[in-house]
Amino acid sequence: MRRGYTTGACAAAAAKGAALLLITGDRLPAVEIDIPAGFRHSFELTGWQREGADSAVCATVKDAGDDPDATHQVWIEATVSWLDHPGVEIDGGRGVGRVTKPGLPVPVGAAAINPVPRRMILEAVSGVLEEHGAARGLRVVISVPEGEAIALRTLNPRLGILGGISILGTRGVVTPFSTEAYKASVVQAISVAAATGNGQIILTTGGSSEKYAMVMFAGLPEEAFIQMGEYVGFSLEHAKAYGIKKVTFVGMAGKFSKVAQGAMLIHSKNAPVDFGFLAAVAAEAGADHKQVKEIAAANTASQVVDMMTEAGNSAFFESLCRHACEQSLKHMNGGMVVEMVLMTMKGRVLGRAEIRG
Repeated sequence: MRRGYTTGACAAAAAKGAALLLITGDRLPAVEIDIPAGFRHSFELTGWQREGADSAVCATVKDAGDDPDATHQVWIEATVSWLDHPGVEIDGGRGVGRVTKPGLPVPVGAAAINPVPRRMILEAVSGVLEEHGAARGLRVVISVPEGEAIALRTLNPRLGILGGISILGTRGVVTPFSTEAYKASVVQAISVAAATGNGQIILTTGGSSEKYAMVMFAGLPEEAFIQMGEYVGFSLEHAKAYGIKKVTFVGMAGKFSKVAQGAMLIHSKNAPVDFGFLAAVAAEAGADHKQVKEIAAANTASQVVDMMTEAGNSAFFESLCRHACEQSLKHMNGGMVVEMVLMTMKGRVLGRAEIRG
């Protein structure tokens, strides 16, 4: 799989290209910059513009490699202009969001350019100034012309990042099908939820379950709802670390039956459904011998859900919820309230339980 590069790395390369164009007049086809992952990389440049003696523009096109990235092939542009004093100032322009809620690594009111990308831009431009002995500093404005439209397909509006995308990346590289970026977005969402005063968060595995959760918990603000994907244990740990008092899981029984059996990473490759466990839960919930035997021999979790639904055995789902809450609290050594709500694909509640740890 071919790796790619972050918006932060691309912004730093574009800024270096623009600084060189302003100072030397050279429209370089590419520039090299240092990548936080520990190597140098050459970025192709485009979009050169010289605006008199005081300003220059340069761009690069982001290559996300083989990662399914919303910003793949997006145009990332840097405009640099002279300051009357030494130093480098960095801001966001068109298509780069502004932070409007606390809890992010960027202060409210600032452009959503995260600390590592900001440092990369600073180092790239400072290096050009030093190399050419410039007495004055430069103002750098990063723009992403398509950023506002792209941001509507991300969680940025919910996190309070308005008007565009974030300039991101802690290592400068995008690992194909990486879990790092997704886990980082989960932590960021939990941080914003905590910073905006939410004592309770709602964790779901995806968009469908979140849609039903938002109806069920309509009194909570949108930042309280977080799509954690498969990262149950990871999300719980960070919720506790950020001082969240109550975590509510909302989702389908097939996924969360794995949590009930003790799995904290619920991807199918990591946690197969334990039908023996489900059969034991069914027996605990009063299922007859024939039903228990059929569940033990089932092929899918949805098949078990159908069996217990047809049997009208609501105690089975409530028991699954209790087991899931107990396993969650065991994983964290307590310290909060955990609630589990199991739903059908059509949004009907199958079972619900809550335990204080």
